[in-house]
Amino acid sequence: MAIQYPVSPGTVLLCDYSKGGFLEPEMVKRRPAVVVSPRLPYRDKLCTVVPLSGSEPERPVSYVARIDLASPLPAPFEHNVWWAKCDMLATVSFDRLDLFRTARDQTGKRKYLQPKLPEPAFRAIQEAILAALGIHRT
Repeated sequence: MAIQYPVSPGTVLLCDYSKGGFLEPEMVKRRPAVVVSPRLPYRDKLCTVVPLSGSEPERPVSYVARIDLASPLPAPFEHNVWWAKCDMLATVSFDRLDLFRTARDQTGKRKYLQPKLPEPAFRAIQEAILAALGIHRT
């Protein structure tokens, strides 16, 4: 089920890039993504995300940031180390985004996770986004 409300920057969600509109070599499957935009006025049901990959890039590039999580994400995304592909920045509808689901509680109600990146990891993503956009700080 899609998210219904904005989440804070640095939150890791699932993004379904397979829902029409994207073509290879763009992202075209379901994968974790980090929300990088705050809630903006007059921008309902949209946020900007950076996809995460479990595969290290073939060569080091300034627009990919290594992200180390304290604990792995739920199956099938059980990696502790992720690579934020900041050259694949996208503004997407909430309809593409979902929370990670975990086990149910004792009453049968589903539980959800909203992993949040530590501040240094989020700053690394912001720097990699600037590099991907060709913006260099002086």
